[in-house]
Amino acid sequence: MKWSIELVKSYMEPHRNEENAVPMAAYMKNLFPFLGIKTPERRMLFRALVKENELPSLNTVQEEVWALFQLKEREYHYIAIELLAKYQKQLTIEDLPFCLKLIETNSWWDSVDAIAPKIVGDIVKMNRVEGEAVMMEWAKSENMWTNRASILHQLKYKQETNEELLFATINRHATSKEFFIQKAIGWVLREYAKTSPEVVRQFVENTKLAPLSKREALKHMK
Repeated sequence: MKWSIELVKSYMEPHRNEENAVPMAAYMKNLFPFLGIKTPERRMLFRALVKENELPSLNTVQEEVWALFQLKEREYHYIAIELLAKYQKQLTIEDLPFCLKLIETNSWWDSVDAIAPKIVGDIVKMNRVEGEAVMMEWAKSENMWTNRASILHQLKYKQETNEELLFATINRHATSKEFFIQKAIGWVLREYAKTSPEVVRQFVENTKLAPLSKREALKHMK
């Protein structure tokens, strides 16, 4: 069948589980209602949905993703992000404004962290010059979640990390009082320490970071 919101709902709604929905919503500070479909089951349903039906065209995927993002229940937002990720190799620098729109809508760590290191990270890697310029703009945003995305977009880059950009995005928010920024800084440094431990150690020693960021960054250092 052709992709539609109704089609997605026909796969998801029969699996509503109120017993699961309450603690799932509580875990996310009751910011969003949940269907009560846990991650393994949701991923299984999404795989079936993709396997048994026609995916939207590249021209209409943003429209379908955005429509899912308008639904109340959080699982639909996850499905929206998974759908967009299916087009990862075809997305370009022109798609970054749409990614930003998703990051700044229904914002919480779970959605931002699914978009930034994977989808945004892949787009930037394919066009480093323009993409990195956009990431510096995101780092200057007044939106905390956009700042977090700019810090985390290189999370999986390993040897391909642009250290100058990494440290520039961190330095811009090094003294932030925001928990989610402090945590992102620690996380990205901890991950990069697996590739360049000494570089990270020196950066942490020479930079005024929040104790949480420092602790997270050096977590697995000997």
